[in-house]
Amino acid sequence: MDRARKKELLQQFKEMKPEMGVYMFKSIKTNTVYLGCDKNIKATINGDRFKLNSNNHRCKKLQQDWKENKEENFEIATIEILPYDEDESKVDYSEDLKILREICKERFTEENVEEI
Repeated sequence: MDRARKKELLQQFKEMKPEMGVYMFKSIKTNTVYLGCDKNIKATINGDRFKLNSNNHRCKKLQQDWKENKEENFEIATIEILPYDEDESKVDYSEDLKILREICKERFTEENVEEI
């Protein structure tokens, strides 16, 4: 691969914007929904799954539930995607994500809801 092509691919990678928003781990057996939000949902879900399987997750309730009920008894999904602002100068979406997570909590009236 020549240098120009490498440079082009590197630039494309830098311009990629990962999906950000709210995701959930739902325990089917305990009917508990664990909601999280992040700027890169796919990477965070993969990281959480790794930490849970390593018995090293920061959310102790989720860790215990995962340990007792196993991964196959969990539904893992993206709940809501937060679109990027048209204003390219905005880089911090932390507050927007937290507000979106609070809004998403209202969807789960039949389940216990915990934050990740």
